[in-house]
Amino acid sequence: MTAPAPALLPNPKDVRDLLEGLFGKDVSVAPGDPVSLNDKPAVAVYVDPTMAVTALCLVDIRLAAWLAGALALLPKGGLEDAIDEGELSEMHLEVVYEVVNVAAALFNGGGVNHSKLHKLHAPGESIPGDIAGLAAAFNRIDLKVDVAGYGSGTMSIVMAH
Repeated sequence: MTAPAPALLPNPKDVRDLLEGLFGKDVSVAPGDPVSLNDKPAVAVYVDPTMAVTALCLVDIRLAAWLAGALALLPKGGLEDAIDEGELSEMHLEVVYEVVNVAAALFNGGGVNHSKLHKLHAPGESIPGDIAGLAAAFNRIDLKVDVAGYGSGTMSIVMAH
C-alpha cells in the first residue's frame, strides 16, 4: 500500500467552480497579487490527520467580506462599512469560516492526504510564527477574485509541501 501524497496546489478554475457552486452566482478568478500578512488578512489553516499543516488560504478583508455577503445574502452597504472599519463582525467571520471550510475540498481527492480546516484567524488577529513563515512560501497561487454583485479582493493559497 502506498502512502497518501501531499495535496496539490489547486488551479484557478477549481477555485472559481467551488465558489460559484457554493454561492450560485458568477465568480471570476484571475492571477492576482500575493496577500501579505501586513494587510491583516483572514488566514485559514488546514491540517492533515496528524495535525501537520498542509495549506493556508489567505483572504484580504475585502474578499472575506464579499464571500460572507455572497453566502449569507448580506447587504453590500454593511459589508462596505466593515471593510472601512477594518474589522468583520462575529457573524461575518462565522460565514467566512463556512466558506473556507468548504474550500478544504480543494485539497482533497483520490490518493492525497485528507486535509481539513483547523482554524480561521480573523483579519488582524495575531498569527503564530510557523504559520507566518509558511505564508511567505513559494508553492502558492495568488488570485484576484470578483464576486458578482459584491466586488473583488485577493486570495492566496499556499501549500506546505
